[in-house]
Amino acid sequence: MQYKSDIEIAQSANMLPIGEIAAKLGLKESDYECYGKYKAKINPEAAAGGTKSKLILVTAISPTPAGEGKTTTSVGLSDGLSRIGKKTVAALREPSLGPVFGVKGGAAGGGYAQVVPMEDLNLHFTGDLHAVTTANNLLSAMIDNHIHQGNELGIDPKRITWRRCLDMNDRALRSILCGLGGTANGAIRDDGFDITAASEVMAILCLASDIKDLKDRFGRIVIGYTYDKKPVTASQLKAEGAMACLFREAIKPNLVQTLEGTPVLIHGGPFANIAHGCNSVVATKTAMALGDYVVTEAGFGADLGAEKFLDIKCRAAGIEPDAVVIVATVRGLKHHGGVKKQDLTTPDIEALKAGMPNLMRHVRNITEVFCKPAVVAINRFPTDSDEEVECVKQACLEHGVEAVLNDSWKLGGEGAVELAHKVVELCEKPSKLQFTYELEDSIQAKLDKIVQKVYGGEKAVLTADAKSQLKRLREMGADKLPICVAKTQYSFSDDQTKLGAPEGFKVTVRNLKVSAGAGFVVALTGDIMTMPGLPKIPSAELIDIDDKGTISGLF
Repeated sequence: MQYKSDIEIAQSANMLPIGEIAAKLGLKESDYECYGKYKAKINPEAAAGGTKSKLILVTAISPTPAGEGKTTTSVGLSDGLSRIGKKTVAALREPSLGPVFGVKGGAAGGGYAQVVPMEDLNLHFTGDLHAVTTANNLLSAMIDNHIHQGNELGIDPKRITWRRCLDMNDRALRSILCGLGGTANGAIRDDGFDITAASEVMAILCLASDIKDLKDRFGRIVIGYTYDKKPVTASQLKAEGAMACLFREAIKPNLVQTLEGTPVLIHGGPFANIAHGCNSVVATKTAMALGDYVVTEAGFGADLGAEKFLDIKCRAAGIEPDAVVIVATVRGLKHHGGVKKQDLTTPDIEALKAGMPNLMRHVRNITEVFCKPAVVAINRFPTDSDEEVECVKQACLEHGVEAVLNDSWKLGGEGAVELAHKVVELCEKPSKLQFTYELEDSIQAKLDKIVQKVYGGEKAVLTADAKSQLKRLREMGADKLPICVAKTQYSFSDDQTKLGAPEGFKVTVRNLKVSAGAGFVVALTGDIMTMPGLPKIPSAELIDIDDKGTISGLF
């Protein structure tokens, strides 16, 4: 059977004018600003009045090259809830141009469970990520200018921790020398670029409650240290005001729609492997004030995005999900069971059973560590056999959780109606979020608890550099902040080759860095990179535009 591509489906959609989508949420024309016919920014004041809705978190098994379809499930579930008469809003992240031109080719859902306008969403959208990039690099420019103009603060060029950023996968910029070409071009020093989605400015945008909080957080950013090892902040450089100006519009959530006309707020886009992986607090709270049910997602597997959503974002925002959906695919579970990518379409019950422990560990984490009710959504692919789907359902029942088939890629909201009914049922179950660790725990204790409770390993081991950084963090009073672990998304461990549900491993922390503005400590593990590179055949080679302005290759 020949299926239409995602972009073909999106380009044939009959989108509603954005004013009609806003009206579904009870918004007046004065409550939003149009960005063309099908996009708008919502004024935060329009959603004042608390968070009244049920909040549903969508997470997943550890990702595989087969793809899990978390956004597809989030969009399909939103449409499914709308179909059963629930006033629903989705709150999702903005795509980064890095993965769009690198490996994903787009990130707006898939099939008949998509957010539109798909091309706009994947290519620049309303410019929020450019505001993040510009604010980040404005601070970098002010650091180098301060040193060039006499360095009154005594910043040690060798102890600058702030890096430039770019919304693109570009491995050549991971480590650079800046200031070359003579004294007029500033001091020569080591520098480098992170991808915009991994920057602290992105994290701040997604955790700030309003423009004042945003500016205050910018001021707390630690950019480096003086010659006598004292921290230097952005406020000492008088940079926070100018940085915040760039967010006058960018702090407002973006309103778009699904193919079926369900409202969607898309705002902020931190990765979950090297950042905290959740859309903005402003967008989530706005959605919770306007809808009765809000569907949101956290990046990659539940050991990354969901852990950070629950331990970092929920703490910061004072919210918690009423139910959690864990997305799994037959293909992904077979990969965790040892099947190679090219063989995943072949039915293999034994490999499926061998990969099931990965799903069950994620289920255990949600239901036993975080104490939230959960349902498994089997995101069906056309090659999945009925026997394989039934095998997953039966295994889940044996572990005390229900699994529901999600066929929204093929059928849109109709394919997620059963999942929607189950989610509504779970939302009525009383539950109280339990965190992985307490803020009063030491950094070592927090890391150990994450490794033991969530990853299933033994403990976290700090390198000599990380131990030295830990001492500095204690002296700064940053040891009581939450932890944001930067770790491979492919494994519970810090070794991406350990698939399934490994045990008995240690996680090596090679770097500890305070993100004082975001309000957490970043722990880099393994060989995780904060600036990805392009693959051998990047998606950019397939993306094109014709002489009529029609885009192709976004899939």
